[in-house]
Amino acid sequence: MCFTFAPHKTRNMETIYLLIVVFLLCLAVFDLFVGVSNDAVNFLQSAIGAKVATFKVVLIVASLGVLLGATMSSGMMDVTRHGIMLPSHFSYHEVMIVFLAVMVTDVIVLDMFNSLGMPTSTTVSLVFELLGGAFVLAMLKMHSDPSLAFSDLLNTDKALSVIIAIFVSVAVAFFFGVVVQWISRVIFTFNYSRISHIATALFGGVAFTALSYFIFLKGLGKSPYISADVRDFMQANITWLLCATFVVSSIAMLLVQLVKVNVFKFVVLMGTFALAMAFAGNDLVNFIGVPLAGLDSYLDFTTNAQGVSADSYLMTSLMENAKTPPFYLLLAGVIMIIAMATSKKAQNVIKTSVDLSRQDEGDEMFGSSLAARSIVRFCQETADRCSSVASHVPVLGKVAVWVDSRFNKQAVVLDNGAAFDVVRAAVNLVLASLLITVGTNLKLPLSTTYVTFMVAMGSSLADRAWSRESAVFRVTGVISVIGGWFITAGVAFAACGIVALAMSFGGLAVQFAFIALVVFLLFRSNKASKKSAEAGANEDVFRLMMRSRDPEIVWDLLSKNVAEVQASMAQFADSCFQGIEEGLVDNRPSLLRHVRRDLSKKRDMLKKIRRRQILALRKLPADIVIERNTWFHVGINASMQYIYCLTRMLEPVKEHVDNNFTPLSKEMVDEFKPVKEKIEALLKTTADSISQRSFDNYRQTLKEADKLKDELSVVRKRHIDRMQTSNTQNLQAGLVYLNLLQESQQLLSNMRHQLRAVKKFEEN
Repeated sequence: MCFTFAPHKTRNMETIYLLIVVFLLCLAVFDLFVGVSNDAVNFLQSAIGAKVATFKVVLIVASLGVLLGATMSSGMMDVTRHGIMLPSHFSYHEVMIVFLAVMVTDVIVLDMFNSLGMPTSTTVSLVFELLGGAFVLAMLKMHSDPSLAFSDLLNTDKALSVIIAIFVSVAVAFFFGVVVQWISRVIFTFNYSRISHIATALFGGVAFTALSYFIFLKGLGKSPYISADVRDFMQANITWLLCATFVVSSIAMLLVQLVKVNVFKFVVLMGTFALAMAFAGNDLVNFIGVPLAGLDSYLDFTTNAQGVSADSYLMTSLMENAKTPPFYLLLAGVIMIIAMATSKKAQNVIKTSVDLSRQDEGDEMFGSSLAARSIVRFCQETADRCSSVASHVPVLGKVAVWVDSRFNKQAVVLDNGAAFDVVRAAVNLVLASLLITVGTNLKLPLSTTYVTFMVAMGSSLADRAWSRESAVFRVTGVISVIGGWFITAGVAFAACGIVALAMSFGGLAVQFAFIALVVFLLFRSNKASKKSAEAGANEDVFRLMMRSRDPEIVWDLLSKNVAEVQASMAQFADSCFQGIEEGLVDNRPSLLRHVRRDLSKKRDMLKKIRRRQILALRKLPADIVIERNTWFHVGINASMQYIYCLTRMLEPVKEHVDNNFTPLSKEMVDEFKPVKEKIEALLKTTADSISQRSFDNYRQTLKEADKLKDELSVVRKRHIDRMQTSNTQNLQAGLVYLNLLQESQQLLSNMRHQLRAVKKFEEN
């Protein structure tokens, strides 16, 4: 009986492990689509932000880089195999638990961070998930076998070097972004077209040589697809090859300028290729490293175990360097290209980094923080002291004046709709490519997102794009991103450790429960992404307004946007008003909490929208602005007064219901109901008029609002008289009702101001 049962059990376990491997591979394909959709902005934003070419051209260049980088990324797969844990002391069963826990946790963490709107990094999450899962199982193994130590189970030296490299890259990227961009701007100024062709050619030669060294000589030079003779020749003649590359590329750049080709645009496209290549070579392991390691483990176990159980078979095979079949890497590269070409996220490339690094004013996506305010104030005070010292030293004063003359932003050369010029775009791409390629060659998985982001932030700071009005917000953005990075690390480590522990003790039931959870989260995330895409329509309108330099186009977009916002505010006021009345009458505290939450979100959103619309208004001609400025502010103030009025209406009602006080009498409810219905009807009428931008019934609506205000005054006086003559048992309800009547009158006043303001704004 035992003789027949064991093989049967083994076959069943092999089938289960096969299902787990298939699940991991499916997640790899999903991760490739999602990861590239989110990260494509890293290597596309500079080229698109500087408008160096059409989106299709940039996409083709990036696709070639992705394809080449993917086929060169085999060495990075070692990070998942033995870069964090030492699998020679782990059984096949334990290794599969770690791999499954990592992929499950990755989806959970990504979903959680997306829900909270917090920045994250696939590189950071992968490294710390591997570390967390392996750490927990190492603790369990050390508990059962005291002879084992952490050094036997975890590759502590490599793990520490990877972690240090990830976090140091933030400071390094920002520092070099500041230094290189400052030097570049001093040389080329904002009017780079006036600089000699020789200086421009030398810049292009240096950029091409630097990229060639790290990508072709360091990258391809270590590739297994290059013969040993060629690699030896490249290593032996590295100096001469670099010199020859610099001379030839500089001459080529000089000749290119003679045919009226912008060298900087060429460098940007070359940098886009390099960064896309570096991204694929460095980040591909984040998406397929763990699934491929799981596949290799499964093949090794089924081939070589020979009756040894999954709990006893040690995975020494994972200690060998990865020999990923080129087909897998090529297929991954093709999937990445398809994701870039088809994903709406990938096509919407002007995101956080562009808005935070743009040369002119834009939307400040982050708020203000105490840390940011302190940093900005300290830097400003330091700069003022330095300027004061320099003013007393003639030589320093002259140098400062000369440097300031090189940063004359009035002479900036920007293509139509560009967020910054090609000089900064070239610096961003070349620096980010170099840093990430260095990490790839050292087998250190750096975060493409944050290296690119910090380089962009450093270059924008050096370019004096951070004005006193925007510096606090942009520093807050940088701090938020870095903070999100640290939070990602801690959450990924702890979550994967908990998941691995649960899987280890819970067995197959818990493992498949987590798989079911992942499937559910992926389904929900897909639905949420559709909703967010719909919500991003206003974002797109704002970006179009900021990119356009045609006043007519800006005015057309702005007037439509103002009408949409004002109409939505009237609809929102109607919805909240109904919610407050129903929550009071029906004694529903949950509904009132929901209304309060909506009011808070709407207030923050309205502040953001107001800033955006003012920025767009400033792009219009002075005669148009003078005519419409007053009515714009009256309208936006009326919208904000909706929030304040409804908040004043809500608070006493919520307190009354939360404390379970005596509800409104039937007399009060019946008295207020017809008035309430008329208010709601007027708000709907106002919203429709504004939305359709049709004001034929404008005066009739105002007359009805005035009439209703008079009716409310009568009801209010009647209620006050009733409070004076009735007993005091229902005094609290009476006060709440009185406040409801007063604020309802104010709500109608706000509606009148809003309707009048929007009409005047449209007609002037």
